[in-house]
Amino acid sequence: MDALARALRTRAKGLGLSHAAIARRIGVSERRYAHYVTGRNEPDLATLVRIAKALQTSPNELLGFAAETKRSKRALLRDRLNAAAEAMDDRQLEVTVIQAEAIAAS
Repeated sequence: MDALARALRTRAKGLGLSHAAIARRIGVSERRYAHYVTGRNEPDLATLVRIAKALQTSPNELLGFAAETKRSKRALLRDRLNAAAEAMDDRQLEVTVIQAEAIAAS
């Protein structure tokens, strides 16, 4: 599963997420997630789906079944924003939306 490990590292780097942050988001220990990133262990299907959601992608793309197309910088920034929003509670998300709307209006 070297392809999965490589995809996990690449996608996390592209989103600006640490492995620790991803582990917290998917509900596993940092050590367990580190085993996935190094290719030592493989996640079960439910965990793979949670990882894909946290990384704003699909299990197929992580497993190399669907070639990820070259994404624009804007699309990658939107992915990063969505990934950050997933980790926020409702109040944090509301404040962030208000800030984004203020920036867009200026």
